[in-house]
Amino acid sequence: MDAIQHFQSNKERYLEELLDLLRIPSVSADSKFKGDVRKAAEFIKTKFEEAGADTVELVETPGHPIVYAEKIIDPKLPTVLVYGHYDVQPADPYELWDSPPFEPVIKNERIYARGACDDKGQMYMHVKAFESLVKSGSLPCNAKFMIEGEEEVGSSHLETFVKENKKKLAADVILISDTSIISNETPSITVGLRGLSYLEVEVTGPNRDLHSGVYGGAVANPINVLCDMIASLQDKEGHITIPGFYDKVEDLSTEQRSEMAKAPFDLEAYKKDLKINDVKGEKGYSTIERTGIRPTLDVNGIWGGYIGEGAKTVLPSKANAKISMRLVPHQDSDEITEIFTKHFESIAPKSVKVKVTPHHGGEPAVISTTSPAYQAASRAFEEAWGKKPIPTREGGSIPIVALFQKELALDPILMGFGLDSDAIHSPNESYGLFNFYKGIETISHFYRFFSELEK
Repeated sequence: MDAIQHFQSNKERYLEELLDLLRIPSVSADSKFKGDVRKAAEFIKTKFEEAGADTVELVETPGHPIVYAEKIIDPKLPTVLVYGHYDVQPADPYELWDSPPFEPVIKNERIYARGACDDKGQMYMHVKAFESLVKSGSLPCNAKFMIEGEEEVGSSHLETFVKENKKKLAADVILISDTSIISNETPSITVGLRGLSYLEVEVTGPNRDLHSGVYGGAVANPINVLCDMIASLQDKEGHITIPGFYDKVEDLSTEQRSEMAKAPFDLEAYKKDLKINDVKGEKGYSTIERTGIRPTLDVNGIWGGYIGEGAKTVLPSKANAKISMRLVPHQDSDEITEIFTKHFESIAPKSVKVKVTPHHGGEPAVISTTSPAYQAASRAFEEAWGKKPIPTREGGSIPIVALFQKELALDPILMGFGLDSDAIHSPNESYGLFNFYKGIETISHFYRFFSELEK
């Protein structure tokens, strides 16, 4: 029995195990779920032990633990290092879910639950592909796994772990499934990710909330001021107005942009799926380019004043917003955070005080399409899907990709299987059964092709 046959014989059990994992509310951003985050780590540890790993451990950090596992069948053989994460985004607002976020439901061949796609479903494919390879006696190379519990809060302790364990993590390739494909009919491999600068701004006016009738029109309203300041950060053509923001942005050639345009994309279907009448973004670029090769600035949350039931005519003392900037190759997250802070402080009127608090960031990454690892991934997709995958650049950020490139001197292979319609980070997140099963199959093929190309 080979790995694929073993997988096919155990696919129902694999699915039930994933559903059990999805029932654990491992929300890393909220301290009230700390015990559940650890429970998820222990679940993963147990499954690696059952799958046949020789070494499995929970590596403690000042935050949430890292699950490390390995099976070394011959030090002379190539080694695959797999990265994933078991923590999930907060499920709020709960009332917008059609079913409870931590009570997984299978409907229309899709699993609905927080973390179904990002990243429990995709990470767990690797655990099960590994099990199928080991139990069928067909693991062709060494395998190591590093599964963390802080990706959704910036991987704040992973860098220390990587720097202190370079020998332990030595490998020939890093395999990651935390990205998406174009569609189930058109597979793809992500070869570019944007970086991230994420921060919070606070605008303070008077020393207390004021009566809007007594003081309105005479004292600056922090919400009004904050809205004006945010609006000024982009012009009418979608161009970010922060001085120096574009200084290091790489302009792709006409040929490179033409290659990107070959990826199938239906703008009308895109708008219909989102229930919008039109798209919006930087002038002169297509939707695919806006989300793949251009930097952005977005408000992720904004609050202040009275938002309860009924009316309260208040002029608030403070207003706040969370802002993220997606970055492209050559932009540095620390530099962008610094120039944003200086600019935001400089445009504040004297009637208010401004405070900018950086949260976390990450660097952009571009990955070679000529390496043996990429070729192995491409052949694995062809074997499982019957089609050669298209290389694409994705708009999201995985900050640790650049970390791996820098500290471990290895290019990751971003072999993701999610879809844009999976609604990650949103209510009613889901993951297709087809994608879960096909992902396990494709990953299993990757080990074989990579071992052959690396010999």
